[in-house]
Amino acid sequence: MDEHEQLAERFEAHRPHLRAVAYRMLGSLSEADDAVQEAWLHLSRADRSAVANLGGWLTTVVARVCLDMLRARTSRREEPFGVHMPDPIVSHERGGDPEQAALLADAIGLALLVVLDTLTPAERLAFVLHDVFAVPFEAIAPIVGRSPAAARQLASRARRRVRAAPAAPDTDLARQRAVVDAFLAAARAGDFAALLAVLDPDVVLRADTGRGARGGSRELQGSAVVARQALTYANQAQIVRPILVNGAAGLAVFGRDRLGAIMGFTVAGGRIVAIHILADPLRLRRLKLPLGDD
Repeated sequence: MDEHEQLAERFEAHRPHLRAVAYRMLGSLSEADDAVQEAWLHLSRADRSAVANLGGWLTTVVARVCLDMLRARTSRREEPFGVHMPDPIVSHERGGDPEQAALLADAIGLALLVVLDTLTPAERLAFVLHDVFAVPFEAIAPIVGRSPAAARQLASRARRRVRAAPAAPDTDLARQRAVVDAFLAAARAGDFAALLAVLDPDVVLRADTGRGARGGSRELQGSAVVARQALTYANQAQIVRPILVNGAAGLAVFGRDRLGAIMGFTVAGGRIVAIHILADPLRLRRLKLPLGDD
């Protein structure tokens, strides 16, 4: 094995961690892969004799790349068309592959990713690196061009925003699934009262149908409004399969011969507090979830 092959092997050992960092930073699986690939290019051109801690060095490189991508995204003022959902990590309840397990090691849900999208790029980086991956502020400071104390303040501001989000979700998957199943049964039965019983009064529904889609992406709030929406669309699905969406109970909705939507649920206190729907045909095709595969 030559030097390049040895370097590639060492890099591959770090890839799952680097992809997890980039996904939490960007909320996009394709952009996370791009950031990791950029880190490999940096490594292949770097003077490796000066790299004492390869994992830490690569994490720093990926963080810098992600920060640049977030700043470019902000400067372009992307996504003016409405709700944009982060990429979901979809797996079957019987278990996913090891790569998905690495991505979900810290159980970051879609609801948290939506909150992270409201942070400034520097706040998001400081929070993700410190609170999720335990990177010290002394290492974060040079990445964001601030002092360690200022980096600490960035993470603190982000933490307050995260804590102001809806109640912490229930962690018991069986309880989550029972609530989601009750929601689905009530919607299919046209039972408005039963839907209200499983929806939090302040439930939020976010649906991303993609750019230029009829009806557009939308955000709805309130149990009555969300219940009426569920009744409107309940009978349009030919097949509905239980799945995991970012490690939580979710549904894959199939219409005709294709995947029509991925629904992620946040359950807290025995009720649904948030529903996140990805119905963008272009992004759904990249998920490659087979029809009827449960």
